[in-house]
Amino acid sequence: MVEGWKKVMLKDIAKDEKNSFIDGDWIELEHIKDSGIRIIQTGNIGIGKCLDKPESKKFISIESFKLLNCKKVFTDDILICRLAEPIGRACIVPNIENYYVTSVDVVIFRENNKRYDKKFILYVLNYESTLKKAEELAAGSTRQRVSRTNLGNLELEVPEDIREQRKIAESFETFDNAIEKTHKIIAKYKRIKQGLMQDLLTKGIDENGQIRSEETHKFKDSPLGRIPEEWEVVRLGEIAEITSSKRIYFDEYTEEGIPFYRSKEIIEKAQGLNIEKTLFIPENKYRFIEKHFGTPKTGDILITAVGTLGVIYVIKTSDGKFYFKDGNLLWLKNLTGSLIDIELLAYLFQEVFEKQKEILTIGTSQNALTIEKMKEMQIPLSPLPEQQRIASILSQIDETIEKEQKYKEKLERIKQGLMEDLLTGKVRVNHLIEEGVKNVPQAG
Repeated sequence: MVEGWKKVMLKDIAKDEKNSFIDGDWIELEHIKDSGIRIIQTGNIGIGKCLDKPESKKFISIESFKLLNCKKVFTDDILICRLAEPIGRACIVPNIENYYVTSVDVVIFRENNKRYDKKFILYVLNYESTLKKAEELAAGSTRQRVSRTNLGNLELEVPEDIREQRKIAESFETFDNAIEKTHKIIAKYKRIKQGLMQDLLTKGIDENGQIRSEETHKFKDSPLGRIPEEWEVVRLGEIAEITSSKRIYFDEYTEEGIPFYRSKEIIEKAQGLNIEKTLFIPENKYRFIEKHFGTPKTGDILITAVGTLGVIYVIKTSDGKFYFKDGNLLWLKNLTGSLIDIELLAYLFQEVFEKQKEILTIGTSQNALTIEKMKEMQIPLSPLPEQQRIASILSQIDETIEKEQKYKEKLERIKQGLMEDLLTGKVRVNHLIEEGVKNVPQAG
């Protein structure tokens, strides 16, 4: 044990076990109303934050509150979820309503604030190793939950000095504020992009950089609705060669070699995620395919064709060599030098596919896309210089979003490392406390 730290059970951190470490209430469906006293449900409890979820708000009437003798949940109470993944996650009740109620699978927790800092306790509860301990205390085969008694025996390591607890919490809070600020910036740019896509992909932008409107430019009717007079509607098969991979049978997959992707991996790449695990095929098999059938090249496009339909990914130079599973993905190739800008096609596809999805899919139990159906997909086609102007605007916004996303991920990694250091006592903040004491003005 680190000097100046101690092990303590969660129940012993509470003000008192009778009123400060208690379950929520058993609220039946018949008591749920559209207005009244807000219920904080298990789904509202995130890891370290309360999730508002306005679309699923639930309430009970004051009459039901009195009938059930419900316990009041107040602003700044800590709520700990006893079920679902991850078990033991906790949040602080926000200052929105005067008071709330919560469900029986949630523990209402009030710390002894003379000895323990609320925010520090929240960070400890949501720390990865603590959540793992809570899961180990859980029971149940189908839907695991931890009893309040077992949760009360959850052992935590904490500094004895509340000032050290506060300094640790302040360190994490600095990162949380920066992460939240960056998250809001990303959301803002995504909203801007969505609005621009709606305008640019239906009205376009003229040579003066102005978005067209029917008041200032000529429009015409088309199978896709009103479009600028300069545009036309074409079938995807007219502007792109649509195919799939060849059905190649492998004796076995290997632990290394050339990556072999399915829909799952392409969806991850389209979302900007790192692929954690994939299959591989031998180098000599890949060379055989490359020689006889061709392989994906930079600028080609892959589209998911089963399961989650219509996720599109433009192959980058950094992707290097890979092959992919036949039937899972459609392959748009040889796009360089075609009638459409590759970047714009990727943006257009996102907008157009959803509107035509119903007529493009086949199957009953599991929908799928076929080459022949996709050839008939209708695409609005503007002159190439205009396509490039539109793609440039949208790609600039995407670059900004990606930059902010990477910054957010960096902050999250640094915070995670800091938690490993500060919540285990590997790194101490005593010097910060001492500096704070030195800087306190002395009485004259």
